[in-house]
Amino acid sequence: MIRLSGAVMAAAVLSLSLSALPARAEEPTAVELTIKDHKFTPAEIHVPAGKPTVITIHNQDTTAEEFDSSALKVEKVVAGGGTGTVRLRPLGAGKYPFSGEYHADTAKGVVIAE
Repeated sequence: MIRLSGAVMAAAVLSLSLSALPARAEEPTAVELTIKDHKFTPAEIHVPAGKPTVITIHNQDTTAEEFDSSALKVEKVVAGGGTGTVRLRPLGAGKYPFSGEYHADTAKGVVIAE
């Protein structure tokens, strides 16, 4: 029979306890996006591939706009003078276009994951 000292036993229990804890979620990349004069600024957003991203959209126009992207599988209406948040899953490397649904001729952009 093997006998362990109190300190060794405590270290073993602590080690097993820590290994059972769930991994912490990775902090998302934060991006600021502005809508003004029915255009997105910046129109090109660069994010790290494989990491989640949170885009905060500030609409400086008086009218609502919808951040719309079938490639990103997201739609978000942001009221005039309002702010909205879009959460993106970790993306594979590539380009993901988005547009403003209400002013698609001028409100265009792309998320580039690299």
